[in-house]
Amino acid sequence: MSDRAHLTFALALHDTLAADRRANACWSPYSVASALGLAAQAAAGKTRAELVSLLGEDNADLLRAAVITDDAEFAVANTLWAWDELPVNPDFVADLAGWPGGNVRTAPFAEDPEHARKLINADVAETTRDLIHELLPPGSVRADTVATIVNALYLKTAWLGVFPAADTGPRPFHAPDGTVDVPTMRRDAKFRYAARDGWQAVALPARGGVEAVVLLPDGELADLPVDRLGGVLEALDFTQVELFLPKLDVTVTSPLKDALVRLGVRRLFTYDADLTGLSPDPRLFVDEVLHEAVLRLDEQGLEGAAATAITFRMTSIEMPAEPITVRVDRPYLLLVRHASSGAVYFLAQVVDPS
Repeated sequence: MSDRAHLTFALALHDTLAADRRANACWSPYSVASALGLAAQAAAGKTRAELVSLLGEDNADLLRAAVITDDAEFAVANTLWAWDELPVNPDFVADLAGWPGGNVRTAPFAEDPEHARKLINADVAETTRDLIHELLPPGSVRADTVATIVNALYLKTAWLGVFPAADTGPRPFHAPDGTVDVPTMRRDAKFRYAARDGWQAVALPARGGVEAVVLLPDGELADLPVDRLGGVLEALDFTQVELFLPKLDVTVTSPLKDALVRLGVRRLFTYDADLTGLSPDPRLFVDEVLHEAVLRLDEQGLEGAAATAITFRMTSIEMPAEPITVRVDRPYLLLVRHASSGAVYFLAQVVDPS
């Protein structure tokens, strides 16, 4: 998956998830692409083709290339939780071993689904440094759940040059429901900056090869054209910038099934799903894809966590098919990405940072 293909995936799913431009949104394209990439390995035939069409052919290669160096704190886990009696394809296990933090574990789905849910949530909490402690809500794991693919990640890194705390103060932010004063940081430094096609972009470098890119539209936050956003990202170059950026602390939970169906991933959620890449049992289908993300920005740096769970159920009953001065004082997008590969760890839509 090229960085442009990954950006296309990120913006397409964001457009579907965050169609309401008046509400905050935050999710991790890296986490979702990882979980769906493993689902693609678990799938075959048309089921796999729908996932590959959304993700791109080289999804796994790009995600594996997004390596963060030791001067940032980064943890990632890709885990298959399987019922003891589910036969698992050895090729899937071998492929999983090549993913960052790849692992296979068992859970008592049929015997004690609530205990299985708590086991998975505890593992996610450990990986995310307890920022996400209930990815799977009560009732999401049932007696007919037989497997769950889970991606979890944690990222904490410092800016390469902090925002002076003394320069932080309440400044106006023009939210959809009216102007509000929010704690806003200020820094005057050389940043990579670009302005074209109705967008400004400023890249804030951080340790570990990470950068946070503010994407600020000239007008309202509306359409997200891939060509224009990709173009402004490719045009980034160093210049002196006085940057005013609100502090941020956002947590968002997102069920993804409906959004994925609207983007063409349909068979995965029906009895017609072909998941023989995971198991020879023909009765598997995906029940839901759950996601949660946390993102925090302050004068020192950024901290984020995300997790995605794909729950597999088994049934013998046919299921029905389902269909310059840059003042960040108005709604904007924020990408936290791996600088060299372009893998997007977090994508936030900020319309009210208060």
